[in-house]
Amino acid sequence: MRDLLHVARRIDDATPASRDRAIDTLRALAIAGVVMGHWLVTAVTTTDSGALRGASPLTHLPQLAPVSWIFQTLAVFFLVGGHSTAGSWERSKARGIGYRTWAAIRIQRLTRPVAGLLFLWALASVGLLAGGVRAQTLSTLLKLVLSPLWFLLVYIALTAATPLIARLNPLWPLAVVLHVDLIRFGFGGPGWIGWANVAAGWMVPYCLGTAWARGAFTRRRTVLAMVLGGGVATAALLLWGGYPASMVGVPGASISNLSPPTLAAVTFGITQCGLALLLREPLRHAMRRPVLWAGVALVNLSALTIFLWHQTAMLIITSLGTTVGTLPGLGTPPDSTVWIAERIVWIPAFALALAACWAAFRSLERGGRSKTA
Repeated sequence: MRDLLHVARRIDDATPASRDRAIDTLRALAIAGVVMGHWLVTAVTTTDSGALRGASPLTHLPQLAPVSWIFQTLAVFFLVGGHSTAGSWERSKARGIGYRTWAAIRIQRLTRPVAGLLFLWALASVGLLAGGVRAQTLSTLLKLVLSPLWFLLVYIALTAATPLIARLNPLWPLAVVLHVDLIRFGFGGPGWIGWANVAAGWMVPYCLGTAWARGAFTRRRTVLAMVLGGGVATAALLLWGGYPASMVGVPGASISNLSPPTLAAVTFGITQCGLALLLREPLRHAMRRPVLWAGVALVNLSALTIFLWHQTAMLIITSLGTTVGTLPGLGTPPDSTVWIAERIVWIPAFALALAACWAAFRSLERGGRSKTA
């Protein structure tokens, strides 16, 4: 315990006084929300033919939809990302670093860890097929591991466009989402038009982040207006607009708030961003404690690694469990509240597997860092 306290104090002492610890804390909380959310609502079951398929307790227990309001924290991640990237661009310009160099450094930091994940799963896929694993099972595994990468593709695109987005009012992408949903749901337009919201929807919190970097949201009443306005709009859309209550995708549902993002998901994200901004001072105060700050700092050093490998960690434990038999909370159907309690018991095992993945692959993320960005 003394050694841990000593390490925590060293991390605390090494942190520059100018660093805004609230930003790092919000990023850590956003990553933790995504990881915990996936671990709680992602299940793997066996079909009659013996193949594996994905499942979700939200399909069988729609009353648990409010749980997704806690763990769907991507808007906060985009908020913090917009703030950090806009600040990085301004600092680079002040040092005389051009756009191409700056963008290459930022994007390399995002793509290096992804290359490691793709390479390992390419090898694993060949090995699994050679070992007789069913194609449907492999498809399920790859979908669970790779589907979260859509978020990273959007984030890379927004990062590259930051110099332009930083000049944009968040109301513009919000208006795009509004009109796209109006065409889709109000006038019976084609479903494919909704994919325009993948960029526009997540651009809203990203724009809020770039505005924050420019010095916006210094007035508490402005932030409260975001919370109240976004909350009221979200409630109205869920109650009378026909949008589903879950803020994550539910297998078999006719409408998903996340794939692609809907107006309800965006207004909900605005509410989250407002709450995050309200928490800035309390978080700064809390992070004066070396132990708390050390945990946040370590997560931020490898946030992308944690995000990329958390589903692999869950599948490692699930695969090991299947060698023993059908274990409650791993291979059983997620069709009752009992399953939720059983799944929670497995969270520490998932965390241990993720720690092993982190130890093995964190160097890919750290190797992409540069002081110029």
